[in-house]
Amino acid sequence: MPLLTKYEIKLADSPFWTFAIHDGHDIDEKLLPYQLLNEEERLREEDPFTALIAELPCNRFIMESSRFQLDINRTLEDAIYLKPEQAWGLNVWKEDFPLELISELRNDHREIFEIIESKIQDTIAQFGYFIILDIHSYNAKREGPDQEINMDTDPEINFGTIHLNQKWRPLMDELINFISAEELNGQAIDVRENVKFKGGYFAQTMNQLYGDYGFVLAIEFRKDFMDEWTGDPDYHKIMACKQLLLKTLTVFNQYFHQDGKE
Repeated sequence: MPLLTKYEIKLADSPFWTFAIHDGHDIDEKLLPYQLLNEEERLREEDPFTALIAELPCNRFIMESSRFQLDINRTLEDAIYLKPEQAWGLNVWKEDFPLELISELRNDHREIFEIIESKIQDTIAQFGYFIILDIHSYNAKREGPDQEINMDTDPEINFGTIHLNQKWRPLMDELINFISAEELNGQAIDVRENVKFKGGYFAQTMNQLYGDYGFVLAIEFRKDFMDEWTGDPDYHKIMACKQLLLKTLTVFNQYFHQDGKE
């Protein structure tokens, strides 16, 4: 089991999963003396409240440790932000960060992926397929809290689909058409693919390994549900995001039922 990195798995009788791998904020006590960032600086690039959005009636994987400790959406080599270019120009660790702790974190990375793969294999064995909603969020006001959102470049929802097996293209088209006809916070939803992000290492790895049986859909919500500078949430908007994802599970259920796969 991982020694330093904390996460939570909640199992349900379902072929569906939600993941919130950047929701975590904690840094292990053994690592804190070597961290250069304060809590506010970490929170800025984390995905707070995505675990709350992920609270759906299905399996869940929630990361409790910060991505600034270990980022499982990066390759093993990049999962610890040892260089500023790996972390938005931020200096994350002191120069005397012990090699043995780096080694422990990399072992955590390997073991977490082994655990996730085992759970996905169990899901496939039980249901014959799986779907993971890999829930993230992104900052659209990087210049300051009063910056106007660029509606041309910053969609309300970005789907990272570049790593999906093309056999799932009809389902993705069906899902996008469905969401485009819905509303979020009283307005039509601007949902686009691969504009801001195309899907990270986690989605790429799982889709390569298990893409014949299902897929990881990387979902990036623009941080409209919070003040991205203060961290203050808007719980009404958070619940609206959750309700939208709940409806997507219905779309998936109908798709597999129609294909006779349930």
